[in-house]
Amino acid sequence: MEGPVARGQASSCGLQLLLLPLLLLSCCGAEEEVLMNTKAETSDLRWMNHPPDDPEWEEMSGLDDESNMVRIYQICTPDSPSSYWLRTRWIPRREATTLYVEIRFTMMECSALNQRHCKETFNLYYYQSDSDEATPTHPSWMENPYTKVSTVAADHLLRHGGERRSNVKLLRLGPLQGAGLYLAFHSQGTCMALLSVRVFYRKCPPLRRAFASFPETIPHSLVEQAQGVCVENAVTPPGELSRPPSMLCGEDGQWVGQPTSSCACRPGYEAGETDVRCRACVSRQFKAGSGPGVCNPCPANSNTRIPGSAYCLCDSGYHRADSDPPHAACTRPPSAPRSTVSQVNDTMVTLEWSEPLERGGRGDLSYQVQCSGCGSASDPKGLDGSCSPCDDSVLYRPAQRGLTQRRVVVWGLRPYTKYTFTIQSLNGVSALSHSEPASDRVNVTTSRDVPAPVSGLRRTASSENGLTLEWNAPALQNQYHILDYQLRYSPKDGEEVGQWQYVSTRSSSVVLTGLQRAAQYEVQVRARSQAGFGSFSTASSFHTQPDGTSAGVSGSPLVTAVLISMAILLLIAVVMVAVYCYRRRKTDRQMSDKIGHYQMGQTMKVYIDPFTYEDPNEAVREFAKEIEASFVKIEEVIGAGEFGEVCRGRLRIPGRKENYVAIKTLKGGYTEKQRRDFLSEASIMGQFQHPNIIHLEGVITTSCPVMILTEFMENGALDSFLRMNDGQFTTIQLVGMLRGIAAGMKYLSDMSFVHRDLAARNILVNSNLVCKVSDFGLSRFLTENSSDPTYTSSLGGKIPIRWTAPEAIAYRKFTSASDAWSYGIVMWEVMSYGERPYWDMSNQDVINAIEQDYRLPPPPECPASLHALMLDCWQKERANRPRFCDVVAALDRLIRNPASLKLTHQEGTSSSQPLLDQRVPPRLSACGSVSEWLRAIKMERYEQSFVQAGLISLEIVSQLNTEDLLRVGVTLAGHQKKILSSIQTLRIHKPPPTLLY
Repeated sequence: MEGPVARGQASSCGLQLLLLPLLLLSCCGAEEEVLMNTKAETSDLRWMNHPPDDPEWEEMSGLDDESNMVRIYQICTPDSPSSYWLRTRWIPRREATTLYVEIRFTMMECSALNQRHCKETFNLYYYQSDSDEATPTHPSWMENPYTKVSTVAADHLLRHGGERRSNVKLLRLGPLQGAGLYLAFHSQGTCMALLSVRVFYRKCPPLRRAFASFPETIPHSLVEQAQGVCVENAVTPPGELSRPPSMLCGEDGQWVGQPTSSCACRPGYEAGETDVRCRACVSRQFKAGSGPGVCNPCPANSNTRIPGSAYCLCDSGYHRADSDPPHAACTRPPSAPRSTVSQVNDTMVTLEWSEPLERGGRGDLSYQVQCSGCGSASDPKGLDGSCSPCDDSVLYRPAQRGLTQRRVVVWGLRPYTKYTFTIQSLNGVSALSHSEPASDRVNVTTSRDVPAPVSGLRRTASSENGLTLEWNAPALQNQYHILDYQLRYSPKDGEEVGQWQYVSTRSSSVVLTGLQRAAQYEVQVRARSQAGFGSFSTASSFHTQPDGTSAGVSGSPLVTAVLISMAILLLIAVVMVAVYCYRRRKTDRQMSDKIGHYQMGQTMKVYIDPFTYEDPNEAVREFAKEIEASFVKIEEVIGAGEFGEVCRGRLRIPGRKENYVAIKTLKGGYTEKQRRDFLSEASIMGQFQHPNIIHLEGVITTSCPVMILTEFMENGALDSFLRMNDGQFTTIQLVGMLRGIAAGMKYLSDMSFVHRDLAARNILVNSNLVCKVSDFGLSRFLTENSSDPTYTSSLGGKIPIRWTAPEAIAYRKFTSASDAWSYGIVMWEVMSYGERPYWDMSNQDVINAIEQDYRLPPPPECPASLHALMLDCWQKERANRPRFCDVVAALDRLIRNPASLKLTHQEGTSSSQPLLDQRVPPRLSACGSVSEWLRAIKMERYEQSFVQAGLISLEIVSQLNTEDLLRVGVTLAGHQKKILSSIQTLRIHKPPPTLLY
């Protein structure tokens, strides 16, 4: 009985010392997630005591330093060596692998209690489990299965009359694996009070540093590598490994060091006041590359069109050569050479000129000479416009093109002939100008001193190995006389063709000997005077005799008979050749119908349908290059196609520069027909080589998966690209995109290739805004798994109605003319920044509207000239639609005359065709909520931003201006315009409300 009495006395005398005010602790820097905190409990803790029949841990209430009621546990058994346990409820650990336990306690000094079993320490244990499974007897109340954390000793002991101070201990638990754990406190002879127990884990807070953003991170090891992303308008600099930035998150919840694989502001953006934000270059400034550089003023004769520009566009009439860096000033072609003078020396002319007054702002000035012959000087019509370019017999010293000095010597000219020489001045941007190079002209007449050409060359006799020839002497036109003649001859057949033999004679006739029997010879003659040789006469052909007989010009009956026989044989040969050529042309025409063969001018272009091959694999081998699978590295999946995934990867062929490629894969379990259909697109693409047609790199067919590799287009499909950049391009940039698409379609049309599925979704855009036609899946048959609304025609098959010509819908008549109709729809998509053609009309409504001659209206701010071209493409009669060569020429005219693109439909001539309703954005007053209004004007992407900013009422929204929209995150000029135009006259005249962020 003495033990309990003594314990009660000790407890009584120490109770007031143990119940000290509680102190608050905080950890600077790191964030903490609290799993258990007894100071926040408002009811009994009800922790488990052991042994249950003699519970010494007593739960009671106390006040902290803020006079808040808290629950504490105390025990005082200094006269007993028995073990007393106190176990908490089950504590879930969540994602943490390391936990911290903060214990706030007081403890009596043993010397003040004068008990021999008194101790000034206690033990802390924990037990891990995946659920709340503990019972009064499980787990066993001993160190194993419990895990000991530490023996806790007090730094400050309580004594009568002494300072009242509590102890705070921070203990670490880990690494942990179970879903949760229990804490257990073990006392043997202590007199103490547990004032508070807090269990928490630390985590690194969200951080923005070095243009990288890192989320809140829970460390899972001693040092945790956290993955981040580059902040908006920042990218990984060129040359860095393409991996996201990372940073060390320490176990204590503190970020360590600097991010690896750092980010930098992308082109067109510079660092803000700190390294956490990239701001756009303002108007008239640019930044060409990514990295730490700053925005620079635009070079001379250039300007930007939008904020955040990576380059400055040249002003009208100025250009920048491909070799010029982005910071180079824009320049223009030079003016014309001046004061061209000529000096004639017989058939040689020396030309000299002065430098142009204006070099165009460049130092790479050069000249080229163009020569035109304008007929004989004795011909009164010599300069009547019948001039023709000089042939290859005219030579130039030092050169005809690329001249850097202002002097050139021209020789090899015909005598007695009038010539026009044009001296053009060029520089590095002359080829970019749409006008002819500036030039200066000079007219000259070659000298009359050399003899005129010889005429009347004829045969007077022939033998087995000889010819007798004569000619007319040229008329004398000066004081010089003919000194002699030079004749040259060469066989027209055999190995000695073109090997001239020369003979000189003073008379106007000559006898050639030592010739081959029954051979044909080509002969030319020229005369020489004191001034030199004239030009050779026109080549004439003569035959030697087949045997020892000889023949004169007058001939004999035998000669006449021979000539008649030869004429008959020649006639028969001509007829046979004609018949052969006719049959050959007929055969070629039949083959042309089968394989898509056609002839244009002097160039033969052939498209071969891969499905005409008996073995389609042969077409793949012929038109597509096989690439080893080891050369390809797939990096990420960027989409899904009809046959499998579409990925981005790298292609590195030995000896070639590594480059990005798009990879179409054929999913497993395919049939032979699916494999044939999949590879048919490669067989088609492999036949095209044009800068506006997607380029096929090759195929992989010898390993799995089967792949098609094409060039990688950074900006993806044109329709989604335009929607993401609504209002960000100038009209001339949009027309440039349309011109590229038309050029690609002209190339396909010239090859008699019909695309059948031309739409903005099937146009890809690279980083330089070059548009390329792609997706030839419908070129032979229409697929049934199109992602766009289709319509089943009366002849079977699915058709993309909104892009398809009427005759193709009704009769499956697909031609280049039906592609021209589709191109008109693409024009409308581009000028409306990816708007859906015919909006939400059903397919049948679209068909009915087209049959009633309804056509799409011009998009907002669309030039009247472009809409007129659209209407031409939508002519009901396909013969009246423009060809793609006409479309390219029309767009080139508009690009050369930018002023024609400033006339909108409202200002220009109205269309004679009825238009569909021209929709305007709904007014703010017509909507019931901000969310409904944003969806109505198709700006629902900003709905969450409006909510976070506190813009939840129409009254507040009606006060918005451009600056407010920028703070909300509406940075695109086109989106700002659309939102502000929808806000009508319902503005409340009071100061704008403060936005909540």
